[in-house]
Amino acid sequence: MTIPDPVTPVRDQGLPLASRADQLVGSMIDSSTSLLAAQSHDIVRFAMGSPAAEAIPTKVLAAIGAEEVGEASPDAFDYAATEGDLPLRQALLAELEGTSDATTLDRITVTSGGMQGLDLAFKLFVDPGDLVTVEAPTYTNGSATALSYQAELLEVPVDDDGMDVGALERLVDEAGRTPRVIYTVPTFQNPSGATLTLERRQRLLELARRWGSVLLDDDPYGMLRFAGDDVPTLHELADGDPLVFSVRTFSKTVAPGLRVGWVDTDPSLQPLLINAKQAMDTCTNLPAQRLVTGFLAGGHLDEHLRTQRAEYRRRKEAMQDVLASVFGDRARWTDPEGGFFLWLTFDPAVDTEALFPAALEEGVAFIPGNAFSPSRLFPDALRLCFASTTPERTREGLERLRRAVDRVAG
Repeated sequence: MTIPDPVTPVRDQGLPLASRADQLVGSMIDSSTSLLAAQSHDIVRFAMGSPAAEAIPTKVLAAIGAEEVGEASPDAFDYAATEGDLPLRQALLAELEGTSDATTLDRITVTSGGMQGLDLAFKLFVDPGDLVTVEAPTYTNGSATALSYQAELLEVPVDDDGMDVGALERLVDEAGRTPRVIYTVPTFQNPSGATLTLERRQRLLELARRWGSVLLDDDPYGMLRFAGDDVPTLHELADGDPLVFSVRTFSKTVAPGLRVGWVDTDPSLQPLLINAKQAMDTCTNLPAQRLVTGFLAGGHLDEHLRTQRAEYRRRKEAMQDVLASVFGDRARWTDPEGGFFLWLTFDPAVDTEALFPAALEEGVAFIPGNAFSPSRLFPDALRLCFASTTPERTREGLERLRRAVDRVAG
């Protein structure tokens, strides 16, 4: 699976593209949605990092919508305050009280999903040519957003304890310049599932302070821990340090189609965030904000999370059991304590980009490992989402994947 080059055909038409157009690399993950929609045969879908359809609280949201976004609330279809609808910000503040993400109202700016939070961070802090460190592997859309602002990327290895912070320090020393932004997905990392240890989090904050680097804390999965012990968020450990820019979203916990998230930043940044956001979308979709407000204020999130954590644990363990029986002789995989993903590496190696079309023919989809590295460092790995499939479908999908591997491997 590859992303077509959109730039050359446009340049061939003689259109005066900006230099940054060459850095608009797109997302193999998001492109898989259109690709899979075009298939006419049954596909077991391990590709997209989204909750299963049955995990989305559609009945509750529909009931809230009838009340909060119905005829009785005509203002729900108006413009909203750019920083976010006040009732949502207040409900979010109450929801976060007592957690590792507890905050204050003047730190919260509502965004159109977590992706807009990342875009705002890179827009505010990165000039062309600035150094940005990213994890290897990393979330494709995060690195793509940094590239869209013409950053120079430096990839830092990830192991079972998250980003290798010692390697980060060494690589920055070798580069001879400090990063403007350190981008990390610290908890149940996308795509590896690894969680940054407390010791590494503390060291990462020390390095950010020493270098004057913005620490971009992208944590969409932190509420989805189903095993192990909680680790304080970078937001909590920073204790108000303005260098930490935290991005959160309801896409993984409630519903991705709502496109509602938030950033937690030093209050001095909010006027700039408002200015930047007004040049993007004026405000986040107000009907969706009202749905989330009703969901939080109605006390639905805690019970929903309890249910989903138990189900995701069941699905992860089911996937690992099947992997052991189907791929135990030729692959290894991670063991996350939450989130959505397993990271599988073939040994002996299998080219997972060459594997993709064969797997699609067999009726299973995944994301090849090279999608998660701007330098294409993971040709023999792939990401599997365990959250979106039942154990029965997971078995069927992995058996199909094994057939595809056997075909490609000869």
